[in-house]
Amino acid sequence: MFKFFEKPAIHTDRIKLRLPERGDFAEWSRLRSESEDFLRPWEPSWMPIHLSRGAFISRVAWAHRSHRQGTAMPLLLVCKEEGRILGGITLDNIRRGPSRSGSIGYWIGERHARNGYMKEAVPALVHHAFKVLDLSRIEAACLPDNVASRGLLEKTGFKYEGVAQSYLEIDGRWSNHVLYANLRSDRRGPAGF
Repeated sequence: MFKFFEKPAIHTDRIKLRLPERGDFAEWSRLRSESEDFLRPWEPSWMPIHLSRGAFISRVAWAHRSHRQGTAMPLLLVCKEEGRILGGITLDNIRRGPSRSGSIGYWIGERHARNGYMKEAVPALVHHAFKVLDLSRIEAACLPDNVASRGLLEKTGFKYEGVAQSYLEIDGRWSNHVLYANLRSDRRGPAGF
């Protein structure tokens, strides 16, 4: 049985997925800051303290606490070769019992986009969720016009399930989202609408 207090070690050919540490602040903050215009259309509004050291330390504490409690796995994508932070991916809202499901969300720094890093990270985390955490369903949601994210989900085994009205507040307004899911035993056939 998986012990949630053990730190996850998820590797692909080029990246490592790991919990954030306090020492990541400067690099994380720089990457988020330089990618702000690239990320803003797809994310909830940033609070004025979003890039502050205090907010990051709270984020790290939440990440470790959530992982220990088995409710989330907030991870950074780190390049194995250079050790630099590329982005982040989170398996959140982990539910046990008859649901055995979770939700996935992710972001990539603008300078690292379109290099296939997230295409490695998503299946690696989904595999971990199915094989190690024994989950049965991973959900994802994105804005309907986020073509890159929709393509990523479809290329990594997620299937379109529908639309959620006013699902999340993104960039200051309530937005509809398209819903996707990846099932451990998927018998639904190819992705389609």
